[in-house]
Amino acid sequence: MISISKKKFLIPIAASAFLFVSVSFKDDFFEIAKQIEIFTTLFKELNKNYVDETNPGDLMDKAVKGMLASLDPYTVYFNEQDVLRFKINNTGEYTGIGALITRKEDKLIIKEPYKNFPADKAGLKAGDEIIQIGDVLIADFKDDASQLMKGAKNTKVAIKYIRQGKTITTNIILDEVAIKSVPFYGKIDDKTGYIVLAQFNQKASQETKEALEKLKTAGAERVIIDLRGNPGGLLNEAVNICNLFVPKNEIIVTTKSKIEKHNNTYKTSREPVDTEIPLVILVNGSSASASEIVSGALQDLDRAVIIGSRSFGKGLVQRPVDLTYGTQLKVTISRYYTPSGRCIQALDYSRKDKNGKAIKTEEKNYNAFKTRKGRTVYDGGGIQPDIELEETKLSAIANALVKNDGIFNYVTRYYYKNPTLGNTIPTISDSDYGDFKQFLITQKFNFDTETELALKNTLATAKKENLDETIALEYQQLLAALQKIENALLDKNKKEITNLMIDEIIKRYQYQEGLYQYYLNNNSEIKKGVSVLNNSAEYKSILKM
Repeated sequence: MISISKKKFLIPIAASAFLFVSVSFKDDFFEIAKQIEIFTTLFKELNKNYVDETNPGDLMDKAVKGMLASLDPYTVYFNEQDVLRFKINNTGEYTGIGALITRKEDKLIIKEPYKNFPADKAGLKAGDEIIQIGDVLIADFKDDASQLMKGAKNTKVAIKYIRQGKTITTNIILDEVAIKSVPFYGKIDDKTGYIVLAQFNQKASQETKEALEKLKTAGAERVIIDLRGNPGGLLNEAVNICNLFVPKNEIIVTTKSKIEKHNNTYKTSREPVDTEIPLVILVNGSSASASEIVSGALQDLDRAVIIGSRSFGKGLVQRPVDLTYGTQLKVTISRYYTPSGRCIQALDYSRKDKNGKAIKTEEKNYNAFKTRKGRTVYDGGGIQPDIELEETKLSAIANALVKNDGIFNYVTRYYYKNPTLGNTIPTISDSDYGDFKQFLITQKFNFDTETELALKNTLATAKKENLDETIALEYQQLLAALQKIENALLDKNKKEITNLMIDEIIKRYQYQEGLYQYYLNNNSEIKKGVSVLNNSAEYKSILKM
């Protein structure tokens, strides 16, 4: 199964079995065999002679992952535990607690409990900090601690967590968790349907089709599909979703590789649901991979109007390869191309800058292509929407607040200060925003913008060279100036940040479903989509109909 998203070495005995794989592999065979033998010898001698006890499995895991890191971030090695997680991502099903969790230092932070799943039923809330699972202290467990909360259905797991400074103990009963590809759909108005497609797992096209058909039955005569924040998934599901709106035997995507068997053309293979219904696709900078296949193909075929901000730009295809002892390699095997022939890969991983980061394709180097009806589209930097909305692009200051949990942590406090808000739509007053800014100061929040990080790194280097006292005054002056600028940016981007705060507050009281319900009448991209769909002349003009 092809995905487009994120132990042992054996010296070959029968070389002839490998000589027919490909010309390039045959040419490099001696060098590959030589390097494997060197590594095997090194690994053996290292574990045998190193002064302290070594963990061969841990060493190998780090060695392999370090090697692959020099290629691209999508070519990855999965140990046995990783393979299980990868399968969960593809199927959307597992047995666990049903919550989005991140690790921060010695705690597991509940970022979002899913409605009516075990964590929610046990009373866990966003912001809770898990410090112990069973007899295991998170501080003492360096592996993926979330695995301690997976197991057989109906297993009782004791956890200890901190909420607003108070330590609480509870039990969670594990249950089957089904992650929906379509977590929400509904009607914006009498004639406009709205479908959120959050990921491309094995049920994506089935769930999208069901949502589309139900909306049409309910009277929807046009549809908005929301791919914002969708990181991608299975290629065949992207093709099947396009197939809902375009005829059978239509080319959706082509993959090209140095290995001929990986060169494929993917066509629609079924009868469509509706080839005429007006369609808008929403994308943003976090729409990647399979999301870009859907939006790119429907754009190239002049089948949908794309609205939002430029997508991520991931035009690489991965395939899982089974290895020994239940491990797996997910390897980039090809690039994909939309129907017009464009590859929208934004980063060139074969070219790195002095810091080892992949170089981004410059806009001046983009190549022009034509859609079926002659509209000009470009490769090299993601899918550029037909209608770009500047307000949908996250500013640097807002990105820092999201990335470093400034908004998340403030809303956690807000939630417990306002326990009765319920289904009321929250408002952020000037006083509330001032309180938020003061919260950031009190919590000594680090924005960690590139400028701030560069400044801190300069001081760290100066300390190593015993120059920190010499530049201490200048450093503090620069830091104070930077903090003043950051405060000004908080005011400049107040509307954007306030909207992000409202989104997070709604999720705390009404879950993800409540946020989507709020979006129906309050989100700028959705409003623009409805406006375009309501104006038949504009819609047809954009698509050259």
